[in-house]
Order: sequence, then structure tokens, then C-alpha cells
Amino acid sequence: MDYTCDAAAARVAERLGFSCHDADPVIDFRNPFGLENDTMPVLELLIIGGAVFALVHAWRRWRRDGDPVNISLWFASVVYLAVIEPPLYFPGWFGLEEHVGFIFSHNVFTVQFMYDRLPLYIVAFYPALSQLAYELVRALGVFARRGPLLGSMAVAFACQVFYEIFDHLGPQLKWWAWNTDNEAINQPALASVPMNSMLLFASVSFGAMTYLVVRLVGEKDGRGTLTGRRIGWRTVVAGALTPLAMIIVSAPSGAFRGEDRLGIQRAILGAELAVVWIVGLILLVDAWRAVRADTVTPVASPLFARTYPALYLGVHVVLWLIALPAYFAATNGVTEQGTPTGSLWYAALCTVAATGFILVALRATRSRSVAAPVRS
Repeated sequence: MDYTCDAAAARVAERLGFSCHDADPVIDFRNPFGLENDTMPVLELLIIGGAVFALVHAWRRWRRDGDPVNISLWFASVVYLAVIEPPLYFPGWFGLEEHVGFIFSHNVFTVQFMYDRLPLYIVAFYPALSQLAYELVRALGVFARRGPLLGSMAVAFACQVFYEIFDHLGPQLKWWAWNTDNEAINQPALASVPMNSMLLFASVSFGAMTYLVVRLVGEKDGRGTLTGRRIGWRTVVAGALTPLAMIIVSAPSGAFRGEDRLGIQRAILGAELAVVWIVGLILLVDAWRAVRADTVTPVASPLFARTYPALYLGVHVVLWLIALPAYFAATNGVTEQGTPTGSLWYAALCTVAATGFILVALRATRSRSVAAPVRS
């Protein structure tokens, strides 16, 4: 069997408009103006630019403010990607074809790695989004007031709302396609998006990774200043252990896997997502009250929190507006172009929550007196 382009992978790739046969095993380049549609280079610029901005910001936080959490979280995100993504693209390589099967395929973008399976923008997406969510929550003072656990849960909620705006749009615009034949993993779904993905990849992973990073490299009594080497190995540990949290959280719904038990799985996953929303909203409201009471100490280096989340949200809103005519003309959740639509109501709900995060963070970081560095 060709584990780099089996029948399922070839079928999904064909739906996206390319062939996975004879793909370069290392790297491939394409004309950004010759991609499947004009939204794709815009997405690449937004995400890759955001990751670079996040890296510069993280380095500044470490070297100028003395806080290594941002730089550790940036690289832990890449380690996590290196651990979690290859088995998703090539389950046959890892002996998982009977357990998880082929789940989805990205479309081909300007720069592709690993037999055209991994776009550069996806490599950038993880550190860009982890920094976006962490910086918003840090700016709101949740870590300072509520500690690492609740702070990380707030990050999980922030990632949920910013990630799912993207997640429910991508399949319609052919940024990727789910393998609809793999019902064991990709069902139950909310519109075109598997609920497992919504919970595990959009919230659990980022929340767990943030918690591990803050605990391993964040400020702690008696720890002292960490050297670059100590930050490095702790970062690798945090990124590598993150999938374990996903396995644990997936266990309740996974225990009822099977086509005749989709209703039970949907109820369990829905309840877990509801917990993310309830806890997240409570923490967001708590932060808003603290900001209104002027009890949130302005954080050091707030530029990233004040700019990139709003840019990310604004660009996605524009991309959604571009997609809406085809969305409303769709029949049974499929557009005239043959692509599946996401959940508009859920994306709208996420947009409202994301806007709330941004507005509260802007107020929390508005110019007052110069702040002393505030760690996680």
C-alpha cells in the first residue's frame, strides 16, 4: 500500500483539485496567485505574518521583560505540531490506519512540506494562535488573579472562539477537506466540522499546552532565572505531552464510538464544549469586572494583544462575508461549487465572544502609567 497517497487521501485531494501522487517528500513551492482561490494567499499572509510577529514579541518578552513563557509557548506549539500532525496525515506510517484512518487533507498552498500534506501556514498557525490567546488572557490579568489552571482554561476558551471562526469557514473555501467516509472519527459533526476537532484541537490542546508551559517555565518561588537550555528542554516536554491531555479528554466520547451511538457521542462532546464556554465566559466576565474596577495591572509589552487579535478577527470576518453568498445559496449544506458549509450561527457566536475578548483587552491595556513587567 502507498502510505503517502492511499486511496482515501487521493480521493480527498482530488476533491480539493490536486493530486497527492508523486509529491515532493520534503518541500514544494507554488505561485501564490495561482492557488485554488484568492482567499488562500490572504490567509497565508495573515497567519505566517502573525507567527513572525508573535516570535518577535515572544523574544522581546523574554530578553527585555524577563518572562520566558511566550518564547516557550511559541516553540512548544511547533513541537506539538511535529508530534500530532504526521500521524493525521499518514496513519499508515504509524500503524493507525485501522484505528483512526485517513481524517482530512489540506489543500496545496504556496509552500508545502511532507508530500504536500503540511502547508507552511499550518506550521505558523499553532504558534500564532497560541500567542494570540495567551496574550489576550495575560492582558486581562487572569493568570495573575486566578492562577495557571484557570488562566489556561481561559486560553482554551479564547482559542475555541478564534479557532472555530476559521474552522467553520475553511472547508467551504477549500482550505482543507474532511474525509467524509471516515465516520468513526469525523462524526458527530456540527455542520461540516467534526465535534472532536472542535473540542480537542481548538481548545484542549492549547489549554493543556499553556498550562504545561506556565508550570514548567513560568515564575515560581525558589526557581530562579532559567537558562536557555533549561527553557529548551522544558519547552519540548510541554509540547510533547500536550497530546496526552487530548487522549484523556477524548476518552468519554471515544468509549461510545460507533454509528449507532452517535447521539451519545454528540451529547458528551456537546457537554464538554459547554463546559469550555461556561468556564470561559465566567472568566471573561470576571476579567471585565476587574478591568472596570481598575484592579487589573497593565501588563508589559501589550502591543501584540492590542493589534493582532483584532487583525485576525477582522480578516476572518471579511473572508466570511466573501463566502456568505455561496453559503446562502447552498443546498443541504453543500454549495454550488460542491464544498460543505460550516455552522454560521456557531461562527457568529464565536465572533461575538472574540470581540468581547478584544474589547476587554484593549481597555485593560489602554495607556496609563508605564507598567512594570508582569509575569504570568
